[in-house]
Amino acid sequence: MKIEEIKFPFYAKATIFIIGIIGLMAILYIAQSIIVPLVFAIIMAVLLSPIVDFLVQKRINRLIAIIIALFLTFIVIAGFGVLLFSQASRFTDSWPDLVEKFTDIFNDAIIWASGYLDIDAKNIHEWITKTQGEIINQSTAAIGQTLVTIGTGVMIALLLPLYIFLILYYQPLLRDFIHQLFRAAHQSQVSEIVSQIKNVIQRYLVGLIIETAIVAGMQITTLFVLGIEYAILLGIIGALLNLIPYIGGLVAVLIPMIVALATKTSAYYAIYVLVIYYIIQLIDNNFIVPYIVASKVKINALFSIIVVFVGNALWGIPGMFLSIPLLAIVKLIFDHVETMKPWGFLLGDTMPSIMKIEPILKKIIKIS
Repeated sequence: MKIEEIKFPFYAKATIFIIGIIGLMAILYIAQSIIVPLVFAIIMAVLLSPIVDFLVQKRINRLIAIIIALFLTFIVIAGFGVLLFSQASRFTDSWPDLVEKFTDIFNDAIIWASGYLDIDAKNIHEWITKTQGEIINQSTAAIGQTLVTIGTGVMIALLLPLYIFLILYYQPLLRDFIHQLFRAAHQSQVSEIVSQIKNVIQRYLVGLIIETAIVAGMQITTLFVLGIEYAILLGIIGALLNLIPYIGGLVAVLIPMIVALATKTSAYYAIYVLVIYYIIQLIDNNFIVPYIVASKVKINALFSIIVVFVGNALWGIPGMFLSIPLLAIVKLIFDHVETMKPWGFLLGDTMPSIMKIEPILKKIIKIS
């Protein structure tokens, strides 16, 4: 007896697709405390995998090789953390002076605005005081949530090395498991997809590290030349914020501009910071990213921005950092699955030529 294939109408397929997307988003949001550290651990394990393989090739026991790779990673992160902590402590000690200077600048701005807009300065101060009270009330309610978030982050930081260790140790088992999920006829395609995903993650992360170091160096040099205080701290923070596509760069330039306004006698220094940071962004976007960070998978700007906001809505700041590499992996899978290739094309940045579009437009006009 021949079983006929059931064909669903388009509206039914669209409904199932939308419900599936909503269900997936709900699962990702509810289980974020489990999924986020696992995703970070998988990405870090893929990044450390070449080091472990290299040590294994040198006839070092795999268990010892993993421990060595994790220890080297810990040394690098600890050194970076000590540098940031020392700079942040210096910034914290000078915080009251910065607040006082910025308050004077703010009061001068209120006096200027009251004269220019013909508004009583007293009314402006009352409005600011009322707004500050509302913000303080809201902030007080958020302090508990912030403490919970910090506690969760500390717990994840403690579990992350264990996750990375276990993923690296069971890497052969996980690889064979992925192959056993598919038929023998698809094994070569599965191997190619897994290999490309691994290469994409490694090249992307290594490129990001190099990009961050270069951008941090340029920003620190700029702030030193301009004589802006806390140049090292602001340069490092700016380079880390630059990892958040399209949004981090805007925040990264605001912080040193505020510090320049609070510490310098002339407002021109803030303008100098804005102009030079803009030049650094041009260098980063047109030279560093295309030649260092760029991988085999290209994502267009529209979906890059959308996925960053979706990542923030689901997982907060970690979601913003993870959004682009995860979307690159999804596109890579789409490009290798025949029925999903149109979606992979939609996510990419390959613009169809006018010659290819013209026949489609002519058909549409003819039908109309």
